[in-house]
This record gives sequence, C-alpha cells and structure tokens, in this order.
Amino acid sequence: MLDIKLIRENPELVKKGIESKKEPSRVDEILKLDEERRKLVFETDELKAKRNAGSQEVGKVKKAGGDAAALMAEVKAIGEKISENDSRLRELDAELDGILMYIPNLPHQSVPLGSSAEDNVEVRRWLPEGFSFENTEPVLDHTTIGKKLNILDFERGTKLSGSGFPLYKGKGATLERALINFMLDYHLANHGYSEIFPPFLVNRDSMKGTGQIPKMEDDMYAIEKDGLYPIPTAEVPITNIYRDEIVAEKELPIKYVGYSACFRREAGSYGKESKGFLRVHQFNKVEMVKFVKPEISYDELEKLVNDAEDILKELQIPYRVLMLCTGDLSFSAAKCYDIEAWSPAEQKWLEISSCSNFENFQARRANIKYRREDNKKTEFLHTLNGSGLATSRLMVSLLETNQTPEGKIIVPKALQKYTGFSIID
Repeated sequence: MLDIKLIRENPELVKKGIESKKEPSRVDEILKLDEERRKLVFETDELKAKRNAGSQEVGKVKKAGGDAAALMAEVKAIGEKISENDSRLRELDAELDGILMYIPNLPHQSVPLGSSAEDNVEVRRWLPEGFSFENTEPVLDHTTIGKKLNILDFERGTKLSGSGFPLYKGKGATLERALINFMLDYHLANHGYSEIFPPFLVNRDSMKGTGQIPKMEDDMYAIEKDGLYPIPTAEVPITNIYRDEIVAEKELPIKYVGYSACFRREAGSYGKESKGFLRVHQFNKVEMVKFVKPEISYDELEKLVNDAEDILKELQIPYRVLMLCTGDLSFSAAKCYDIEAWSPAEQKWLEISSCSNFENFQARRANIKYRREDNKKTEFLHTLNGSGLATSRLMVSLLETNQTPEGKIIVPKALQKYTGFSIID
C-alpha cells in the first residue's frame, strides 16, 4: 500500500508511476477523499474542544446553583454532530482504504519503461561449458520423455483433479523431491537462510498483506466455508509471519527459505502454452524471503538474484536474467528480475524465478515495522522475495537438457546423492 502522504505531496509522480504499470491511477479521487477527511478531522477536533469547554461551563453553572439547561442542550447538540462526523470519518477511511488496496506499488527509478514483456531488458546469461544453441540433436519434449520413461502422468493427473495438476511417478517423484531437498539444503548451507515450513492455507488478512487480495482475488483458490485460501506461493505465509509486529533492528536482515506446494487458478490461462508443466495450477517451489532495512534493500535484491542463479549453475542449466520493464512489473513489486531457463524442445526461455523488492509496500499493508536502535523510532521495513526455485518449468529444462540420444535422462551430479540413482531409463 502506498503512503497517503506520498500521494498527497507528489500526486503527479504517483500518477506517472501507476500509469507506467498500465493501471488506472485514481489519484484525483484519493486526493478529494483525503481532503474531505482532513477537513472533517479538523472540524471534529474543534468540536470536541468546544464540547469539553461547554461541559466545564455546565459544571460551573450547576455548582453556582444556576440553570444550565441551555448550555447542556448546546453540549448535547455538539456531541451529536461529533457522532455524525465520526460516522462519516469511518466511511471515508473505509472508502480510502478500499481504493488504496487497488493502487499498485510504484516502479523504482532504475526500472526500464515499457508496455509489455517485449520491453524487458536482458541483464546477463549463463551457459554450461560446451553448451550450444546450434545443437541440432533432436530432443523429446518433457511430456513425451516423461510418458516414455513412466515418470510423469499428466493424463491421470487430469483425471484426478483436472488439467494443470501433474502426477509424478517412480523416479520422477523421487527427482522432484530431490530437487526440493537440494535447493533447501543449498540455500541453508551457502546463503545463510533459516528454514521455514509454512502452512499451505492462510486467512484473508495474510493474502491482503502481500498484495494478492483484493486485486488478484480471481486468480486465487478459496475455501469459502472456512475463510481460507490455498497459497499461491510461500511468500504469503512467510512474509506474514511478522504481520502487526515490530522487529528489533539488530535482528535484521532476516532471511527465510521455505518449501511449499503452490496453487493458482490463473483463470483464462489456456491453449498451447498450457501443456505439461508450462502452465499448471499446482506446483512446488522453494521460496526465499527477506526482511531488511530500507537503505540496503536494493543490495539485498542483487544478492537474492545471485542466490537463485547459484542453483541453476549447480544443476548446469542454461539461463538468462531479465530486468522487467514497468509494464510487466507485478502489482506489488518496485523492481523485479526474472530468471529464465532454456527449453531445447520448446526452443525458448521459460520463467522459473522472479526476484522482487517490494520496498515498504507489503510492510505497510501487513503493518510490519522495525525499531531503530539509535532513536527507538519505528518505521516500515522492506520486504523481498524470490523463487529459489519453482520446480515445474525447471523440470522441463532439466529433462530436456539432460537427455541422451537413447532417450535416457542423466541426473545432474548435484542431485544424485538425493535421488540415489544417476540415470532414468
């Protein structure tokens, strides 16, 4: 959520930032409501002072044995007006809050302007030694090789739950579990994270805190009877650990990593991009979340991206890093890097990680503050998160880049101690 003071003092800057994300700004509407609210607060404060003075005068008149009826009626009328104002203030607060919940975070000044993914900027790419895009060796796509080796069964997954719910079998299930355990262990041992195993269902306040609700509510699964939501990412429960809390400065930065299953309706996402793991409603992901002081958050973003990259280097997966333009930036992010792995069969890059700095946008929504040691002042901290990594499209690249001409899969060395086997045939 944006600070109303920022909108009030920099309306044109805020309008420009919102519009660069292709969202309606509603800044003028916010300012109008804010002005009415501030005038009403001032008027109500004056009325309360007048009522207090009147009440004191009533007491004096009564003490002197005089008739205070007229004064009492005046004080009563002031009280009724105060109640009326308070009721209107509650309405204005609810209206303002409702609008602000739909206002996106502003892009950081370093984010390139653009209207779509076509305007994203490639920052770097990494290719394993000996890798070549010119390699013309035929490669089976992940759905075909998965079916041939009896390690993936998308048809039965559809029978069980509907399209977009994959079923892993045999060595495929073991490989998926190995990926998750490897990534968790690597982040813990090499990047200094602490492990979290979060709930997979959260309440509405948690979804609001990280920005999924109300803006993206149609993309969320919901258990209406219980008021719970299956999480779209572990970012939601992990970030909300500190909702409505104040963290001591000496505790920062806090770095958590956690595994979760992820659930996304993604209404309208159908067609040729939906086959196999390319578009799923349930997938597994290891998530990195950071709580940091504002002055270091952009340094921490670069480290977050590097942490995700290290996983791909260990797995020897070709990848590239993109800086997203304003028009492709998510609702809550101020700056975001996407990491994409290469799919030999699809002959294209597939997004497997997004690493974002939300500045204080989520912290303001979730009321997460920290207390500075020097002056004991509290302020909103900055939150960051990144996939480290999502397994679904990573599995696409892994299966396709590690195929042999005979149609077998060579398990990357980094995973072999987790799988207990080096080849899938």
